[in-house]
Amino acid sequence: MSEAEHPARAEDGRDVTVEDVRQLMGASTPHFALQLRNRIGTLIRDLPPDHPARREGEREIDRLDRLAYDG
Repeated sequence: MSEAEHPARAEDGRDVTVEDVRQLMGASTPHFALQLRNRIGTLIRDLPPDHPARREGEREIDRLDRLAYDG
């Protein structure tokens, strides 16, 4: 699994949605958790703190950390 992003999701000026975060979450397993965490972090890093996609992404990053280290 690569940390490369889908071209449509990486377009400049495109609004990041909660669904974008959820699409990445769907593939989460302990084996890929850290790669997915990084992809979600990249996806949400420029969003304001109160953006729904950022809040969802931060919750998922926490879950992926636990999944990666605790299985």
